[in-house]
Parts: sequence; structure tokens; C-alpha cells
Amino acid sequence: MTNISILTIGDELLIGQVIDTNSAWMAQELNRAGFWVNRRLAVGDRREAILSALDGESKVSKIILITGGLGPTSDDITKPLLCEYFDTGLVVDPQALENVKNIFEKILKRPLTETNLRQAEVPASCKVIQNRRGTAPGMVFEKEGKIFISMPGVPHEMKGMMTEAVIPLLIKRFKPEHIAHRTLLTAGIGESTLADHIGSFERSLPPHVSLAYLPNYGMVRLRLTARSQQGEANNEEIDRLFADLKSRVGEWLVTDEDIPIEEALGRLLKERKKTVGTAESCSGGLVARQITSVPGSSVYFKGSVIAYSNQIKKSLLGVDPAILDEHGAVSEETVRAMVKGAIRLLDTDFAVATSGIMGPDGGSEKKPVGTVWIAAGDKDRIITQKHWFRFDRQRNTELTAANVLNLLRRFILSQSGEAGGNDLKN
Repeated sequence: MTNISILTIGDELLIGQVIDTNSAWMAQELNRAGFWVNRRLAVGDRREAILSALDGESKVSKIILITGGLGPTSDDITKPLLCEYFDTGLVVDPQALENVKNIFEKILKRPLTETNLRQAEVPASCKVIQNRRGTAPGMVFEKEGKIFISMPGVPHEMKGMMTEAVIPLLIKRFKPEHIAHRTLLTAGIGESTLADHIGSFERSLPPHVSLAYLPNYGMVRLRLTARSQQGEANNEEIDRLFADLKSRVGEWLVTDEDIPIEEALGRLLKERKKTVGTAESCSGGLVARQITSVPGSSVYFKGSVIAYSNQIKKSLLGVDPAILDEHGAVSEETVRAMVKGAIRLLDTDFAVATSGIMGPDGGSEKKPVGTVWIAAGDKDRIITQKHWFRFDRQRNTELTAANVLNLLRRFILSQSGEAGGNDLKN
């Protein structure tokens, strides 16, 4: 097994000014190629921190991939420190220099400065990886049998270098494993209860196969991973185990692919040639945004009414003022009326509705913060659920969206008596 460490450099990562998306993308691509990321580490623009990280990661990994700190300004200190670490000096790489000149003179049409020209400097002992998307070249070093590869921190540039040069180099140099993943999504069962339910299955797995639990917003993804040098046999084994796992969680199964619930719902609507709209109060359009995040959703999504005020609930969705007066906006009666109004107004086959108190204020003794009513249905039948979410405003809103999408999914399945929807009640 060839372990890899990913080292990202930059103070902006440590203070939360920039989110480290580089590491996640790199890990996914390396995993697809058959390599296992052993550790991910972020350090600031400090000499001692970077040198310590290079030493530390070389003790646990065969390959150390580095991003960040290769710019031409004074705070970009990665190149000088790599010279120090590998006991070498900076030289100008002719091909990198030509690339910098071409970018500034022909593409950007800006004059070159001494600062820009420093981008073509590289440590003398490295093998240069030319940057086809920017000015800072990549660098490959070897020390005591370990490989260090430094790349720009700009995501677009790093991705090009990884795809075109780094991963092909690693595949050629090392014999990667065959890593196979199978992922499914469940809803309606907690992580610990699910773990108890499939405990015997997990205990029976061979040593090279592992099961991971990935909970998020009331749902749990289960990822089965097999690692082997035998590609075809590995696939056959994990397919057999995955079929067994699916049979054990069929009651709560949303999809047997690694896709979000909004994509699974979209497929159901497409298959049935049905349309949907949303009537949202407390979720503020989040449900519509999630549905429309799926490419091709215009086939089945018609529109949304964000009825945040009672006036909009009455004037656009036709909610009877008497319902609001007697039961309040956060009630089963109101979300039922919102679904009916959305189907009429948007001319859809299905609609969903949300109304709740997201917090931190606005609750009462009868309806505390986190009280949410959701509904899904068609012109003939509407189902509802009441929830009490105990988290902050953002998490309460996201949980509302996830639950109403799942409620609609189950409603659609219940129409044909399919698993996952046959226990729903009006």
C-alpha cells in the first residue's frame, strides 16, 4: 500500500478565510486512481511549521503532495523553504520563463515585472512540472526514498497539474491498489439504530472490506469499501456484499447510488413524467434551490412560492384566513392548505410545503423553537409530518428541507405501493 499525505499551506486556510477544497478534490481523484490518502494537514505561512510538516509527513507517507505558497509575493515562502529542506538553490527554468512571458505579453497584454519573472525560478534539484493553466510551475523532489510534489494553491491550476502530470506519474511509478466503493443512502433511521440493525453484517466482513457510516441531516449514507490488487475479483466481491447490505436496509433505502436525495427524487419524477412545485415558509426557498441544483430539473420543477408572511399565504396560495387565525401559520392545517394552493397556482402534479419556527427567537410554550410542519401531496391526497428540531437556525432549516424532500419521495412511492412509501398515512 502506497500512503499519501496532502499538505496545504497558507494562513488563509487556518483563519477560515479560504475553505480548503483542494485536499478534498485531490483525495477523491487519488482514490479513483487506486491510492489511499493517509493524512491531510494544513499549516500556515511559517518556516518552522512548514519544515516540521515536511519532516512529519515523510515519516508516515511515501508521497507528500503540497499545494500553496508558490506565488511571487513576499508571503509565498514555499519555494525558498523547499530549497532549504532539499539543500539546493533557485535557478530559472527556461520553459517556465517562456510560459510566464507568453502569458503576460500575449494573453494578459501586460508588462512583465521582476516579481512576475520570479515565477520561473525553481529549486535546482527538482524536476519541473510545467503549468499549462498559470505561471507557477510544479516541482518534484526525492529524498530518502520519499517523493515530494509541490503544486500551486490556485484550484484551477492544481487540478490541471494533478490530472495531466501528477496522477499519471504516480501510476507509472507505483502499482496502485484497486479500490472499489459502493454507497447507499438511508432515511428514517438513526445512525446508532442502523449500526445495531446491520451489526452482524459488519462483523462478517473480510479484513480488506470496510463499512463507513456517514450521517447528515437525518439521513445516513453507508459506504462499503474493498481494497485489493485483484480488480475484477474485487468488484465481484463488493457487488455481492453490497447486495446483501441493501437487502438488510431495504425499509429505509433511498437510493443505492452515491447521489443526494434531491437527485434521487428527480429521477422518480422523470420516470413518472410528473411535475412538482414548492410552497415554502420557514425554509425560505431552500427546498426549491436543492431541487434545481440537479441538472435537468427544469423537466419536472415548475416553480416556488416563498410564502414567508401570512399575507402571501393568503393572497397567493389561497390559505383561508380562518385557518391562520384558528391554528396559526405553523400548523398541519396551514401546510395542507399551502400544498393545495401551490398545486393550483403552479399547475403541478405534486407540491410540498413547509412552515416552522427556525429560531433563535419566535417560539412559545405550545410551539417552541424548532417546531416544523411539512406536507407533500397531489390534488387527491396530502400527507403531513410534525418535527421538532433542536439545533441552530441553519441546521433546523436544512433538516426541514431534507425531510420534506424525503416525504415527497415516499409519497410518490406510496402511490404504486413500492417499498419506502407503503407505511405512510394521511
